[in-house]
Amino acid sequence: MSFSLSRRALALGLSGAALGAVARPHASLAANPPPATAPAPLAQIRIGRFTVTALTDGYADMPFSYFPGRTAAQVEAEAKAQFTARPGGVRFLFNQYLVEDGASRILIDAGPAGSIGETGRLPEALAARGLRPDQIDAVIVTHMHQDHMGGLVAGGQRRFPNAEVYVDRRDVVHWTDPAKRAGAPDYLQTSFRFASDLVRLYPKLQATQGDHEIMRGLSLVDLTGHTPGHIGVRIEDGSRSLIMVSDMIFPVVHPGMGADVNFLFEQDRPAAEAMRARFFPRAAEEGALIAATHMPFPGLGRIVSDRGRLRWSVADWAYQD
Repeated sequence: MSFSLSRRALALGLSGAALGAVARPHASLAANPPPATAPAPLAQIRIGRFTVTALTDGYADMPFSYFPGRTAAQVEAEAKAQFTARPGGVRFLFNQYLVEDGASRILIDAGPAGSIGETGRLPEALAARGLRPDQIDAVIVTHMHQDHMGGLVAGGQRRFPNAEVYVDRRDVVHWTDPAKRAGAPDYLQTSFRFASDLVRLYPKLQATQGDHEIMRGLSLVDLTGHTPGHIGVRIEDGSRSLIMVSDMIFPVVHPGMGADVNFLFEQDRPAAEAMRARFFPRAAEEGALIAATHMPFPGLGRIVSDRGRLRWSVADWAYQD
């Protein structure tokens, strides 16, 4: 497969490899009701004819021991340097992105919907945009971890009743396989359950594979590794573009940390490392605007080369020309 950050094709095909052993997650990820705090934030940018609105379902703190490749102390130090350290671990946001072109409303991911941390605020965020879930035309699920599809199936109900749902077929095959579910650790069982609910509640689910054009200017991008069918979404019109990379980048898994550091939930660590090793320098060369699910809101930035070293740089999203 190949994909383009702007208009140039970048070859990113990778072979799979075995999943490494992982530790059982900490109890701090247990579901909690969403906090009654400030209104849900919104941030908007224009990509040609598209309006992209960053939303968030909430947050959770991931223990410092969840990042293979670095010690917990190293991860904590990096998180403190980025101001993402909390007593319970690294603060992860759960960002979603609403893409509108005047004719269609497409939501990228649906959040964990209360199944992890302090989440469940996506409906409120949509309401702040003046929208109800039944006004969403399509939902793209970047991969079938619970924090990306929970909002579609919360409470065992079809929460986006009029939406077409797009998921890579490799993830559908993996997450609906009874044998894989039986052999999976406890912390992945919710993802398997949500995947089963998703297929049942959305029988017309669109199972794509790899690079795939949804509509003019909006395409799925093959970023396999984090899960078998992990995808990104490229939005492009004229000279403007944005690539939503989902779980390619985390607060402490980014170019500045090196491609060998991972996150506990990576399904195929060698493939995820290889994808990042290929993606990061090409993104820096292109100067691509990137959206990342778990980075501090609104999750927008660029990968830049700083005296020969790649690093994440937060993007200025307001008042873009």
